[in-house]
Amino acid sequence: MVTVQNNDSVGHRIRALREAMDLSLRDLAVRCGVSAPMLSQVERGETSPTLQVAQRIAGGLDLTLSQLLRLDEAGTVTVVRRDERRTGPSGASGHAYEILTPPLPGQRAELSRHTLAAGAVTGGPGDPPMHEPGSRETALVQAGTVVLYCEGTRHELTTGDCVTFDADLPHHFENPGVQEAVLLAVVSAGLRRS
Repeated sequence: MVTVQNNDSVGHRIRALREAMDLSLRDLAVRCGVSAPMLSQVERGETSPTLQVAQRIAGGLDLTLSQLLRLDEAGTVTVVRRDERRTGPSGASGHAYEILTPPLPGQRAELSRHTLAAGAVTGGPGDPPMHEPGSRETALVQAGTVVLYCEGTRHELTTGDCVTFDADLPHHFENPGVQEAVLLAVVSAGLRRS
């Protein structure tokens, strides 16, 4: 029987991922078919799961086994160089963005840089929310003026202003000015509200 080594860090990771998904031990037990007492022992580092149990836990967390065990990560530090940034689709709307964080498995937050030409918008009032339930977004205006519309309420932001809001609500940014506006946005996906 092959077990997962370094059970302390695996247990801490399982607990952090479970809590980030707002799952109780029983919820995860139902999702993965591993008993709640066994999950508790694994999370506390009291026992090492077999590879089969780890595979089932990973499935319950919507991850592959290699993602759960971080087998496909190069190390603890990942650098995304300027020319390695992933870019979002840019169209006639005057909104372009780059994702600054690497596409690591299990990553629960994403940092992006948005540029809005004069008069540009990131979406429209009728657009559905782009982010999963429980997501939060924090945006920092680096240059210019932008207006955030969140559930129909208008919030004007200027250079240096920072806003945090529930990203699973209908929202979009507009640039009402004549100069380009730039903002950084961090979206924490599916974290429980507290």
